[in-house]
Amino acid sequence: MSKLLLLVIEFFKTGLFAVGGGLATIPFLEEISWKYHWYSIKDLTTMIAISESTPGPMGVNMATYVGYSAFGIFGGIVTTLALVAPGIIVIISVAKVLDRFKQSKIVEWIFYSIRPAVVGFILAACIGIFTGSLLQIDIFSKSRNITDLFNYVNILIFVTVFALYKRFKMNPVLVIAGCAVVGIVLRL
Repeated sequence: MSKLLLLVIEFFKTGLFAVGGGLATIPFLEEISWKYHWYSIKDLTTMIAISESTPGPMGVNMATYVGYSAFGIFGGIVTTLALVAPGIIVIISVAKVLDRFKQSKIVEWIFYSIRPAVVGFILAACIGIFTGSLLQIDIFSKSRNITDLFNYVNILIFVTVFALYKRFKMNPVLVIAGCAVVGIVLRL
């Protein structure tokens, strides 16, 4: 099977089962990373940061990024279409029958049960991204020195942003822009 067709199938599947929006795509994207090695978990955290910082839905932005990285502009377009196609199909299908089943207890129970599952997927993905951003497991596995486990710069940025946002309710755009500047300065 060609790599492009595999990419389309994986993103179609992601679009079909990622109930809950952009954050719900993260576990699927982690699985794609582990399964095919088209991008690393570090690349995934970068994609999430970029997707959250740019206009548009995060899942769509990430699909476009992965497709573009693998196959250029054509790959970006095809992968994005593969991700959104299931949603379009489901919305059209549901819209036709929603009025009939709107009051159904079974439908209510189904959605009641799906919500915690979606939250579980999102939390699991967040924990993976959290540890991937703040810990240096690859370095730690080589040295086994506990001090090498932590990415102190990223931890400092995380704690500072968390405290500023919680205490002063700072505008997220300003915080992200400030972190971008800090990243540039620290890498010079």
